[in-house]
Amino acid sequence: MQVQPYLFFNGRCEEALAFYTEALGAEVTMQMRYAESPEPCPEGMLPAGFQNKIMHASMRVGEAVVMASDGNSTEPPSFKGFSLSLDAKDGTHAEKLFNALSQGGQVQMPLGKTFYASSFGMVADKFGVSWMVIVMP
Repeated sequence: MQVQPYLFFNGRCEEALAFYTEALGAEVTMQMRYAESPEPCPEGMLPAGFQNKIMHASMRVGEAVVMASDGNSTEPPSFKGFSLSLDAKDGTHAEKLFNALSQGGQVQMPLGKTFYASSFGMVADKFGVSWMVIVMP
């Protein structure tokens, strides 16, 4: 059994996928827009203009799969109560990932040495998704 995160970007999914492709080297493995669905969405389910938004996407980040969608709301997404953790191979890799995720985001804990990791930091990216970047000792 696997637990896979599913993130709803409320209208910014395509932008988020492009950001993670660039920042993390993610690979989008599947993407379907609402207009491509074999069955139409129920009347009133989608905000106006969402027909070309992403209904479902899947991306590979390292060995993990993260799924994403535009959802069915234009309200800003709320990513609270969890973080996605990235195991970097070394300090240089950690710094690269952390700096990329920090672009337009907010550093919550600067990247540095801790008693439990040779490098650890926390950042909320420009979409509000919280990330922890760690290099185990």
